[in-house]
Amino acid sequence: MKQIRLHGRGGQGVVTAAELIAIAAFLDGREAQAFPSFGVERTGAPIEAFARISDTPIRTREHVYQPDVIIVQDATLLDAVDIAHGAHKNTLVIINTAKPPAAIKLPVPEKNIFTVDATKIALEIIGKNLMNTVILGAFAKATGLVSLAALKKAVMEKFSDKGPEITDKNLKAIEQAFKL
Repeated sequence: MKQIRLHGRGGQGVVTAAELIAIAAFLDGREAQAFPSFGVERTGAPIEAFARISDTPIRTREHVYQPDVIIVQDATLLDAVDIAHGAHKNTLVIINTAKPPAAIKLPVPEKNIFTVDATKIALEIIGKNLMNTVILGAFAKATGLVSLAALKKAVMEKFSDKGPEITDKNLKAIEQAFKL
């Protein structure tokens, strides 16, 4: 089983990103779950969401305490929250930032840190700072836990009510992040 923890701020689509990971994994024929962890936080407050992917049924429902992958949607959280708690030597960390991995100081090997300027891609393609889907393109590429095809299909399913223009922009942004 692979465990994923997502960090972001309220309003950044952290919960949606976790759901998209689970949907994509399910579409790839795997078992998956996604769930948030927040209370009365407001827009902009730090929140976490979790996802699990497995080839066998997932019986646990607890928070992710030892993540195999950490996704950070807002790099300002690196100075505000201990995003690396529970990380181990093989944990992969994917961060939305323009900084190179060498500039990120975390207790994981530098080779396990992946950075992508998802905000820039989102602004250029989507026209808004909605980077939650964009960073999932980098997640798919860096981890191989979900296929690009399944991720794109998950976005089409989840965003079907938002119209083809928004869906198409998100798909294009995901593809660009995947290629980086």
